[in-house]
This record gives sequence, C-alpha cells and structure tokens, in this order.
Amino acid sequence: MRRPRIEATSVSISTDRPRELARFYADLLGVAVHAEEGPRPGEPPGAGWAQLRRSEGHLRMTVNLEYDPHYEKPTWPSEPAAQQPQAHLDLWVDDLDAAEAWAVELGARRHGVQPQETVRVMLDPHGHPFCLFTS
Repeated sequence: MRRPRIEATSVSISTDRPRELARFYADLLGVAVHAEEGPRPGEPPGAGWAQLRRSEGHLRMTVNLEYDPHYEKPTWPSEPAAQQPQAHLDLWVDDLDAAEAWAVELGARRHGVQPQETVRVMLDPHGHPFCLFTS
C-alpha cells in the first residue's frame, strides 16, 4: 500500500482557561486569536475554546487551546505519581534573553531546570512548559 498524504497541521493544548491562555500565546508570538468560543451551559466562565492560526513568519502551525475540566498543571521534569507533560511548544527566537524577558512580562516564568545553554525552559501562566531556543 502506498502511504497516503498526511500532514501535521496543529497542536492542541488542554487547560482550564483556554481563552485566557490563547491571549498569552497570541501576545507572546505577535499574532491574533483567530477564533474563540465561550463556555457551554453549565461550564465555568473561563471554559470554552480558542485557536491561533498559522500566519506569516510567527506561527507556522495552528494552536488550539481546549477546555479540560480536570486540568492539572504538568510537572517538568517528570516525577513519579505527578501529572506528566504530554507535549510542549518549541519556539525559535533570535535573542534568548530578550525573548525570556518578553515572556516573563506577559506572565510566564523561567523554570528552575535549564538543561541546555541555547534553550530556555519556561512555564506559561497555566503551568505548561515551553522552550525558547536559538539556532
């Protein structure tokens, strides 16, 4: 059988406040929130869904932020019996220090574990790890 055409187009991130987290990543990357929906009946005000779409230069894939009523902040590096990170975003930057300062200004924080000199492990405002990296 010949392999059919399959393309990776997006990543989805779970959180308990997806529209809020979408605004963080939109500001961090300099893009707009493309689409969002509020909570369904019975869900808390922070629930809903949001999407950042591919745009010229700054975002090369779609990022969906989805409501999870049982969301727990991941623990990184992983630890036994703790919520494990399922995925994280790797974000190329031209200036590591400036990108870290920008992320912190928007509400992120630098993680205590920094495994590489050209990578800065950060935590977004909801606790997801993401990496800023050069080269």
